[in-house]
Amino acid sequence: MRKTLAAALSGFSGLALAAGVDGAATAWMLVSTALVLLMTPALAFFYGGLVRSKNALNTMMMSFAALGFVGVGWALLGYSLAFAEGGAWIGSLRHLFLQGVGLEAKGEIPHLLFMAFQGTFAIITAALLTGGLVERLRFPALLLFLSLWGLLVYAPLAHWVWGGGFLGALGALDFAGGTVVHINAGVAALVGALVLGARKDYGRQAILPHNVPFVLLGAALLWFGWFGFNGGSALGSGALAALAFVNTLLAPAATLAVWVLLDLLRTGKATAVGVATAIVVGLVAITPAAGFVSPLSALVLGAVSALPSYFFLLWRPRTRLDDSLDVFGAHGIAGTTGALLTGLLAEKAWNGVADGLLFGNPHQFFLQALAVGVAVAYSAVGTFLLLKLTGLLTPLRASFQEEGTGLDVTQHGEEAYAEGEGAILVLSESGPKALKPLGGRA
Repeated sequence: MRKTLAAALSGFSGLALAAGVDGAATAWMLVSTALVLLMTPALAFFYGGLVRSKNALNTMMMSFAALGFVGVGWALLGYSLAFAEGGAWIGSLRHLFLQGVGLEAKGEIPHLLFMAFQGTFAIITAALLTGGLVERLRFPALLLFLSLWGLLVYAPLAHWVWGGGFLGALGALDFAGGTVVHINAGVAALVGALVLGARKDYGRQAILPHNVPFVLLGAALLWFGWFGFNGGSALGSGALAALAFVNTLLAPAATLAVWVLLDLLRTGKATAVGVATAIVVGLVAITPAAGFVSPLSALVLGAVSALPSYFFLLWRPRTRLDDSLDVFGAHGIAGTTGALLTGLLAEKAWNGVADGLLFGNPHQFFLQALAVGVAVAYSAVGTFLLLKLTGLLTPLRASFQEEGTGLDVTQHGEEAYAEGEGAILVLSESGPKALKPLGGRA
């Protein structure tokens, strides 16, 4: 009996810790995966608070939809395209339907956990781009587009940088997703905004955030989740994770301080939406550099990164570009800034990989610029083609009447803020006719 029990326990121990798997690293990566997954609901609150109340649920549903449709696509095919051994341009079908993805070691953690961690990145990237499409994109079109985009735009770019593709082989540095996540999502949002066109009320009336506390809550939860986003990208629980973790604290703090000072100098008032935006900009900027720069450099990077995004966000509303929630300004611009500053500020003394231009290696800066250019070009072309394809299969844009009513009701049959029995009654055209009152007028 004792031998049987010992054998059973040994089997469970082997299941938990396969050869080469480190327990501490696995524990940290379990937490990090959960933290990154939390970022998508956090983004839903951030985006949901920025739109008008009649579109709050629809905007939040865009992020929640990514959890399902992009998550399933990643497990079935996306992970294989991104991380299975393949060529310089794309992975293979070796891990199709999670074949060969088990509890064996992938680095210091179980392969299955590595797949899940990377899947949370695919999900949040797709959710991020929806900020450029809010208040006018039909929900069925969104589901099709995000499903295709996760497989055909995100997965190849992830392969090029992290999965053994040509950018990683050249030596381009992207610790946690400056190119793969933020430039990619920012450019996709920009292209989406151009393809869809402006909202019907854009430029004719003020379109104000309906719930600023939601925006602050979302920013707080995003910062919390980002410790897993960057710290987890060390794929272990050692010194590199600690460096990325601390840099994720310092850089956004510097961005926030500079942003508030710019607001005070310009208007005499520091806005809550500005503070929330600054946090996101700082987090985006440090993402490619988190494990490659010193803490002091992280402060510098965060402070400098406030400037291009701040002034772009001031300029954009003067144009006809309706990037509704400024995804390109907060993610595309800040991601580019962070990727290029990585090429300036990286220190081999801290990362053991490469120095940047300011530490004697100008070649690194040009590699970073190349990676930025590739990410911009591929995301722009891929997103444009997939939106056009989606539009051939199902209408992209809500009608002006649907926009006027609000996408909560017209796309979901719900209201975010119903009073009593609700403000709007939605009847199907094919549904039963309303009964006429008996005995005269109602």
